[in-house]
Amino acid sequence: MLFPNSDSSGDADSRLSRRRMLAGGLTAGVAASAGCVGSDESPNPDDSPTVFVFNTGDGTVSLIDPTEDSVVGTRDIGRSASFPSNQFTPTLTDQVTDSLWLNVGRGVQALEVDSLSEQRRIETGSGANWLEQTPDGAHVIVSAREPAHRQFRIDADADSETFGEVTAELDRRTEGGRGDRSGPGPCDITVHPDGEYAYVPDIYSDTLTVLSVDPFEITAQIDVDPVGTGPARPWMGTVAPDGETLLVEHNEGSTGTESIWDLSDPAMPVERVRLTADDGLGSRPLTNEIDADSERGFVFTPGSNDVTVIDLDGGTVQTRLDLGGSAFVGTWDPSHSKLYVPVQTNDEVAVINPETTEIVERISVGANPYGATSAQVRPAADSTSTMQVAIARLGLRAEPAETTYCIGNCACNHQLQQ
Repeated sequence: MLFPNSDSSGDADSRLSRRRMLAGGLTAGVAASAGCVGSDESPNPDDSPTVFVFNTGDGTVSLIDPTEDSVVGTRDIGRSASFPSNQFTPTLTDQVTDSLWLNVGRGVQALEVDSLSEQRRIETGSGANWLEQTPDGAHVIVSAREPAHRQFRIDADADSETFGEVTAELDRRTEGGRGDRSGPGPCDITVHPDGEYAYVPDIYSDTLTVLSVDPFEITAQIDVDPVGTGPARPWMGTVAPDGETLLVEHNEGSTGTESIWDLSDPAMPVERVRLTADDGLGSRPLTNEIDADSERGFVFTPGSNDVTVIDLDGGTVQTRLDLGGSAFVGTWDPSHSKLYVPVQTNDEVAVINPETTEIVERISVGANPYGATSAQVRPAADSTSTMQVAIARLGLRAEPAETTYCIGNCACNHQLQQ
């Protein structure tokens, strides 16, 4: 589960079969001859809410209108993102000149919403990166796993002279790790809604690290004990909107576990409950999202092709939602009323109503969707997008799409170099 799938050349999806060429050529030919290039674009104004779904199979992004639950456009952006910033981005991004922050290649990038073009690029020295904006939009906090084992704070204020620059950095390699891992393996990042603290699960040192955002330093480190004979391996986590609870995934044992933490003192989390398969937890919990009322956690459990719904107060599994395929992450729409879950193995997005805990819609998107985020605005219509997407899906673009680090069956050709 730690490393992405790839053939020996790292280029598994770039091969182009004759059948794909013929089918794609026919699609492009029909589009051109019918004069319908750009016809998938919605006439909605720029201030329309939008869910962005990143398709790792072809480097495109699907634009979903959450009011209609339909795809209103697809863009070839030449890159993908598996864990884009999505905790506070949906409310922060209300202008088309604002940024979407993505994990791409060996670092992170900011894309302008309107053009979806690169604004800034920051190399971290790692191929596995996680990032989140702070609630005020002033900073982006990054966890860069092996071989960097570093934390970064980046200026996310587009009006600042230092926009996109690293303003603080923590080198954590001296903390050590498991086996030949020369560091703790900071994996994921989630920020408290008061903006003062961020939390980092460390997969190779079995710790939960609490960071102070400003000054940028380690405030506390809590040892995370296993529930079985193996290591606890905490690796992903999310703070609830009310700031009272932290939900953490563990890659421990044969099926994984989930812990619920009390944040009554945000600087010193205390574990309340550890859920296992015996409690009804789905297999291989990877990430989670928490509803607006901070009552339920939706844990993506790709090992059992479902979403495990957790009652946070009761510390119990409430139900499990069958996705019919593997999903690794999800995102809320800007109103935090519906949860959008890319089902990577089905090329679709499942839409969950958090109140009824039901899947209410399934939306077809691009190839191998993985990461997702949302914004209050939408990119401007692009008359050339249909042809560019057709070329991207054929694998005929001039330059190969930049990859993103995925976990599990990601089909993103990303190489995690040591």
